[in-house]
Amino acid sequence: MTRLYQQKLTTTSGGNISLRLVDGTVVITAAATDKGRMTAADVAVMGPGGENRTPALKPSSETAMHLEILRRHPRVQAIVHAHPPAASAFCVADRRLNSHLIAEAYALVGEPVFAPYALTGTAGLADSVAGSIGPQTACVLMENHGVLAVGRSLLEAFDRLEVLDNLARIQIYASVLGDARELSQERLRELDDLMGR
Repeated sequence: MTRLYQQKLTTTSGGNISLRLVDGTVVITAAATDKGRMTAADVAVMGPGGENRTPALKPSSETAMHLEILRRHPRVQAIVHAHPPAASAFCVADRRLNSHLIAEAYALVGEPVFAPYALTGTAGLADSVAGSIGPQTACVLMENHGVLAVGRSLLEAFDRLEVLDNLARIQIYASVLGDARELSQERLRELDDLMGR
């Protein structure tokens, strides 16, 4: 969370991260935490069934979304949700975030998916986001909300979110210059092969 804040990928009050441990325990950002000053004491611990094992802490308001993603997608071990400005701009604009522009972005993020809007902290949001994730999904653009990245580790999920926001900035800059070149289908297939997709 501190890295997200330092990289200006979220605000003091925004975003949350979670990690599933080997025994099924989930550690997640506590609610109302200063994201720029988080310590281990600000991490809530949830049992596999969603029970709060740290009663002194209130888990993130987005806990239901994290738990639903982890329940439906066993391949996911870590989730990073934040509001990076450039990528979040694509959550509010009627424009596709095009990962075919940059080889690194396509390799690490693949095809970002879109989750329809639902009120923050609700079962509806949990269902919308978890339901949008497919077998190859790395990143989700949440309509009028923010971005979520999944991975096998917190570092992988963080990297994907950071690369997605970088892609968004590049796409915005390229739109000013005009005539952006996309990677060819052959080059995309080469990247898929390289990444084992």
